[in-house]
Amino acid sequence: MSVLVVLVAAFVLLWLFVLLPQRRRQAAHAGLVAALEPGDEVLTAGGIYGEVRALRGDEVEVEVAPGVRVRVALRAIAAVLPPEPGVEDGAANAERRTGG
Repeated sequence: MSVLVVLVAAFVLLWLFVLLPQRRRQAAHAGLVAALEPGDEVLTAGGIYGEVRALRGDEVEVEVAPGVRVRVALRAIAAVLPPEPGVEDGAANAERRTGG
């Protein structure tokens, strides 16, 4: 009987500390990906910054430098970056990419 109580308690703790937070992260990422649109500045899971140019199914075309576009899996988008205040979109992107 006490072994059963320990097993149930272990399962509840596993659910609370592992499974529930993972579900929340998945739901948050699904919302982030669903809200993507061309022009958004993004950070990929690989650490690449760029601007979304096109969405095609489960792929995203990201411009990482002027005239340089790469295809990235939609699930590899780690974050959408907020726009920099007071800076024009194109200038902000060029400044961020060149480090200037």
